[in-house]
Amino acid sequence: MPVESPQTNSLSNDQRATQTAKRIRNLVVVAIAALLSIAIVIGLQTRSPAASLSDMAEASVPLNSAMANGKPTLIEFYANWCTSCQAMAPDMHQLKADYGKRVNFVMLNVDNTKWLPEMLNYRVDGIPHFEFLSGDSLEKGAAIGEIPRVILAENLDALIKNQPLPNAQVRGALSELDNIDNPITGKNVGDDPRSHSTQ
Repeated sequence: MPVESPQTNSLSNDQRATQTAKRIRNLVVVAIAALLSIAIVIGLQTRSPAASLSDMAEASVPLNSAMANGKPTLIEFYANWCTSCQAMAPDMHQLKADYGKRVNFVMLNVDNTKWLPEMLNYRVDGIPHFEFLSGDSLEKGAAIGEIPRVILAENLDALIKNQPLPNAQVRGALSELDNIDNPITGKNVGDDPRSHSTQ
């Protein structure tokens, strides 16, 4: 039976310590990778689905139902190509989640000529254009362009309480409609609706 020298024994202990340190380091790396993977999956699942204006419009209350059900209404005039509308989509999704049981959320696409009478009635010349209507479908105010969510929420709170809107006529950055065949402005400056300008 060979006898181990103290030097061989100490190398063996050093090797074991090194292997143990490597194993611990590898376990830490695996644990961190697992936590990051879980965080990414959770982040993707909780990401707001509001990016799709078409999906939001499809889920919105039909205009004729909103006008007849006695609840206050927020009408959003929008277009899928409108960068201002896209920028506000997450905020609108959140507002609908917060107020959807008490307020009708209606979305009308300005590219659909079916909504021309409403566009004329509410004087839509830029989008997004938000109209606030009382429970009896009377105009209470408007907000045009990219408006902070808190401003819209203040208006919705007042609308629900049937009080005057604190921000009845606000205006933010918007997408002009005079780049398409616009029946309201009578202008046509291009055939490509994506060539809109943002103020």
